[in-house]
Amino acid sequence: MTKLSVNINKVATLRNSRGGDLPNVVRVAIDCERFGAEGITVHPRPDGRHIRYDDVRDLKKAVTTELNIEGYPSPDFIALVLEVVPEQVTLVPDPPEALTSNNGWDTLVNCRFLRDVVARFHAKGIRTSIFVNPDPAMVAGAKKCDADRIELYTESYAAAFPASPEAAAAPFVAAAEEAARCGLEINAGHDLSLANLGYFAQHIPQLKEVSIGHALICDALYLGLENTIQLYKRTLKTE
Repeated sequence: MTKLSVNINKVATLRNSRGGDLPNVVRVAIDCERFGAEGITVHPRPDGRHIRYDDVRDLKKAVTTELNIEGYPSPDFIALVLEVVPEQVTLVPDPPEALTSNNGWDTLVNCRFLRDVVARFHAKGIRTSIFVNPDPAMVAGAKKCDADRIELYTESYAAAFPASPEAAAAPFVAAAEEAARCGLEINAGHDLSLANLGYFAQHIPQLKEVSIGHALICDALYLGLENTIQLYKRTLKTE
């Protein structure tokens, strides 16, 4: 069964827009778990524009499912992960000024760097995933970096899905097949939604986990957080 990890960055964005502590990100994370989420994802950035490093420390004390910390492996990020020791870290190649994650790693060019980072996290027993585009060569490269998992960057799938779900999914099916050959587990995330998640999960049967934030929080404004989480989980179960 594919697990649903809820990315709560947008909750922190709302909090930061007014200062103070409303909404409280730890409370929301606990509620997401209570409503059925099997993990909590955060992506702290150096400018603290949504999730902050102190939030990550607080969440580690509260999350009882699985904490997944995403981010670029800068010295500060690496130090935070080694301090907090989450169940999973996802390495993302985004620069500090990026609005959101917008590309996967070139795992061939950056192999030595990534392998060294992965080794540091493995020494603490942290499962490590590398964010990649749906390119079998980059998937194979992630294996050479000693990753445990890949996270498929699904923005291109979401963009192409309305015109042709089959064509949109095809590169991801090929990447998933390469991951299976390499012995890598598969996560996915970015622009997945109730509209496109079921088809993706149906065609990537090896999918271990999806990380969904923006679309899920938008849906929750209309449908309520508990109902929305249950709808996403039902989509993963039935499609």
